[in-house]
Amino acid sequence: ALVQRVSCASVRIDDEVVGRIGSGLVVLVGVSRQDEDEDAQYVVSKAINLRIFADEQGRFNRSALEIEAELLIVSQFTLYGDTRKGRRPSFIEAAPPEQAELLIARTVELFRESGLTVETGRFQAHMVVSIENDGPVTIMLDSADRGRSRRS
Repeated sequence: ALVQRVSCASVRIDDEVVGRIGSGLVVLVGVSRQDEDEDAQYVVSKAINLRIFADEQGRFNRSALEIEAELLIVSQFTLYGDTRKGRRPSFIEAAPPEQAELLIARTVELFRESGLTVETGRFQAHMVVSIENDGPVTIMLDSADRGRSRRS
């Protein structure tokens, strides 16, 4: 997931706004072939608990949960674009649509269980996402990192 702290954001399909938030987080979610429910749980927990909102002293000390941030969740298989070879990204590591759709739906469900306001895009639709990145603050979360030591 790519997490962006925003002042506001929206997602449009054709000429219809299907999701809009004020201050909060846009979470662009990609699903790999190896991802399972535990990966969704990890990403959701990390995203809503990241201390990337300012406290009274202007320090990153508050989480989305603490400030009751709004969330815009958008599926984005292109996060798994592999550009190591050639000029055209390979998406071989991205989950097939049937698998990805289920895990994206589960991820959205977990975000909603947090009690925060959650808006979404639409799976497999061509979306126009408008993001007013606040900071800018952008953090990459990879559930594969949960088993890795920080010092390796």
